[in-house]
Amino acid sequence: MVVEKIHRPRPEHKLPNVLSKEEIKLILEALTNIKHKTMLSLIYSCGLRRSELLHLKPTDIDSKRNLIFIKQSKGKKDRIVPLSLKILEMLREYYKLYHPKVWLFEGQKTENLYSEKSLQSVLKQALSKAKIIKPVTLHWLRHSYATHLLENGTDLRYIQELLGHNSSKTTEIYTHVSTKHSAYKKSI
Repeated sequence: MVVEKIHRPRPEHKLPNVLSKEEIKLILEALTNIKHKTMLSLIYSCGLRRSELLHLKPTDIDSKRNLIFIKQSKGKKDRIVPLSLKILEMLREYYKLYHPKVWLFEGQKTENLYSEKSLQSVLKQALSKAKIIKPVTLHWLRHSYATHLLENGTDLRYIQELLGHNSSKTTEIYTHVSTKHSAYKKSI
């Protein structure tokens, strides 16, 4: 048998799942715990991956320049993302209440990482309170961030940089789910 002649199935190309701005607002408003609200708000407003959020340290927040430093993320890459004033204020309020030592969001025991399972549970509770029945995952918040930026006219190359994508092809997938770009395609 010749290895080169073995048929390999084509990889699936699925479109990302995206929430509307109204659904994002309902999810975030459903949260009453400041820690939980800050965590999900940061994922959405900065387009963070779950592991990027959980590995943030207080020193990764540059409040003078409104930036977050994401270190050694997927592909062992560093990147910088902008931080809105509204989220910065939320972070300050959270910090005053929790005084994190090692990780920005610590688990039950100080200096332990907040667990991925607990974070997913926070989202699940928010979805229940917001009466959203879609099978939403944390990554949907990142997809929604990218799509909403695109719909607001943000340059695709800049979105690629914010998300930390190596290839523009990875970022271009959002043009297929953007309402702005879908309407454009229909008019052609």
